[in-house]
Amino acid sequence: MPTTDTSLMRASAVKTLIVINLCVFGLESVDFSQLEPAFALWPLQDLDGYAPFRVWQLVTYSFLHDPDGISHIIFNMFGLWMFGAPVEECIGRGRLLACYFASVVSAAATQLIVPPLMGAELAPTLGASGGVFGLLLAYALLFPRRKVVPLIPPIPMPAWLFAAIYALLELGLGVTGREASVAHFAHLGGMVGSAIVIMQWRLRRV
Repeated sequence: MPTTDTSLMRASAVKTLIVINLCVFGLESVDFSQLEPAFALWPLQDLDGYAPFRVWQLVTYSFLHDPDGISHIIFNMFGLWMFGAPVEECIGRGRLLACYFASVVSAAATQLIVPPLMGAELAPTLGASGGVFGLLLAYALLFPRRKVVPLIPPIPMPAWLFAAIYALLELGLGVTGREASVAHFAHLGGMVGSAIVIMQWRLRRV
């Protein structure tokens, strides 16, 4: 009787996400011009020079990264591994994916709504940062006292404080319009999506 190989089903969700992102990045290096119009997150507004928004872009944008440099994907994949691996070990593969993609979608929705209301210059959005920020918040909620050492400054601090500082930093940069090329409100939106999912899980246990 034939057997079914379930190794892929048992594979770490974090490792699978990293592999998919790296594979897509390889495709981008071949011809990014064919991927960006269809799969980046484009503004809702109908403006000259912009590709049209499509609903699948709420997810697909998270698998695209800046093809002109490797730092964008390296930092995102490092964050995905650093925060995602312990979170997955704690809550399991299915819940990790639910938390991650809820963060991705909420980050996209925030980016589509908030910057236009603030009069920011519109541009396509890409990158896994929204999902990574969601996992950062999940990590801080699950392991609030676990020590994290940021790159700058390299001072150990509890995870809850690390997440709070990052959230305040992103809020400040978003409101002031500094580093306009970075989707600060998408990062905050990713944290909101993660918080909603985790609160729902906790309420169901009450």
